[in-house]
Amino acid sequence: MADFKIYQQYGEELERRLRLKTFPLAVKLLEKEGDIPKGAKRPVKDFGHHLSLCQSYQISRREGTTMAMLKEDMWCFEPVVGYGLGEPPEYFLEGHNRFPRDVKTLEAGSHYAHELPRLEVGKYIGVTSAPLRTANFQPDLVMIYCDSAQLCLLLLGREYKEGYNLKCALSGHAACVYAVVPAIKIGEYQVAVPCRGDRYRAMAGDDEMIFTVPKGRLKDLMLGLRHIESTGSKLPQGYSLRPEHPLSENYEKIAKMMGYI
Repeated sequence: MADFKIYQQYGEELERRLRLKTFPLAVKLLEKEGDIPKGAKRPVKDFGHHLSLCQSYQISRREGTTMAMLKEDMWCFEPVVGYGLGEPPEYFLEGHNRFPRDVKTLEAGSHYAHELPRLEVGKYIGVTSAPLRTANFQPDLVMIYCDSAQLCLLLLGREYKEGYNLKCALSGHAACVYAVVPAIKIGEYQVAVPCRGDRYRAMAGDDEMIFTVPKGRLKDLMLGLRHIESTGSKLPQGYSLRPEHPLSENYEKIAKMMGYI
């Protein structure tokens, strides 16, 4: 079995367990043109125009198309900076990207610029994405657009192995950077909020969040999701607004230890 076959199986299982509206994505950073998957579409070459990276991800997750975005295909500059495809200009580092539209001072804009997660300049030439269930390459991470109920299950699945909280930086800008770059740099799960570009230009829903899984963590996540489903945490789930609803044995035991019931 080719190594990527297991990822395809994980993709099908994620779709089934989470009842996702769009495909979970296999995402891989490209170090050379030879890494571009067979059959991948290049925006400028194949479509005759540039795309923002969030739009390319949207095409993969909604249409099932394998996409490859190199620097020359990019329209928005933030992933060019974040993915290390080019050196950020001093104008950006001074804060002009955010000031005066979004922040009070140029200094505040500079704080954003210097906090933007960035990969080493020159290591990668681009990025490719495809539905996880059909990807013909091994991903560096899996990107899942999900609603809050699905995100809850993903976080529970993540916590199954070690129980620690997820610590991540959140921003209203550059979702394609905040979802991907820290996961690549530190090998940890990430949650990101679809930014204005992702929503206004790439059709991300107002109910959507982004959850990313480094490839080395995907097996653990799947084990966690399978376990919590066996104990009742799954979709679909029924609802009831019931006073003094039944508690699990441990919840009731701890509440009684605390003396308030």
